[in-house]
Amino acid sequence: MEKGPSRDIQVTLTQAAGHLSAESPFKTFFEQGEEIAVELYAPVGTDKQTPHERDELYIIASGHGTFSRGEELVTFEPGDLLYVPAYIPHRFETFSEDFKTWVIFYGPKRARPA
Repeated sequence: MEKGPSRDIQVTLTQAAGHLSAESPFKTFFEQGEEIAVELYAPVGTDKQTPHERDELYIIASGHGTFSRGEELVTFEPGDLLYVPAYIPHRFETFSEDFKTWVIFYGPKRARPA
């Protein structure tokens, strides 16, 4: 019997966070073709992301702050789920120093709306 988790069955938050830095605030830990990709994201200071080609879900792992999606602004805390359709401008406007979120990109890449 094999002891410990298999590489494709479990990634802990602690393990994943050990791969991040201010210069590299995200890393992909799981991909299945173009159907799904899961990464951990922990920006430092400012969230500089731009809209993406796929729908995405954020599952807040640690920290708290405010998140904007289009004209909407919500507060978040650990355990919250945030949804962003493809190509919608969004960012973490404010966040605590311990902020980390799982990011799940899913579905096919979409064409940019006209």
